[in-house]
Amino acid sequence: MNELISMELDDCKEKMTKAVAHTESELTKIRAGKATPSMLDGISVDYYGSSTPLSQVSNINTTDARTLVIQPWEKSMLSVIEKAIIDSNIGLNPQNDGMVIRLIVPPLTEERRRDLVKKAKEEAEKGRVAVRNIRKEANEAIKKLKSEGVSEDEIKSGEAEVQKLTDKFIAQVDQLAEVKEKDIMTI
Repeated sequence: MNELISMELDDCKEKMTKAVAHTESELTKIRAGKATPSMLDGISVDYYGSSTPLSQVSNINTTDARTLVIQPWEKSMLSVIEKAIIDSNIGLNPQNDGMVIRLIVPPLTEERRRDLVKKAKEEAEKGRVAVRNIRKEANEAIKKLKSEGVSEDEIKSGEAEVQKLTDKFIAQVDQLAEVKEKDIMTI
């Protein structure tokens, strides 16, 4: 296979890998009823004048499937962390006992589970669209190589390889979505 086409395929594979990783991280943010420290990933607190991720100013642990415990490294951070959690609008009420902050994750209702599954499907669709857009860009780049002396047959085989990559990565996105749906619907 032509060297230029190989470079395009490598670039395409790298971009598709990133698209799948992004989809996976977006799916992780969807709460499935179990308490996980990653639920608090998007929360930042004001730490001596700079916005700092919550995980960098405290320990975040799960004591059971429904409880998160946040233990700040400095007691003075308790109220700041509590306010940041309330302001983040994640739907959890912090309970401050002067030493740690506890977050009780309520069980999900059937209706809420269906909404979360719908949201997970939307994220998976965004991932599929991203992979297809990368396929389109790669195919256009490969077609442009004709002007650089690449033969028609090599271009066709390059496009076939791009399609194989697309199918592989879309299958990965589908698998991630399926796992997340099972996770959400499991009580």
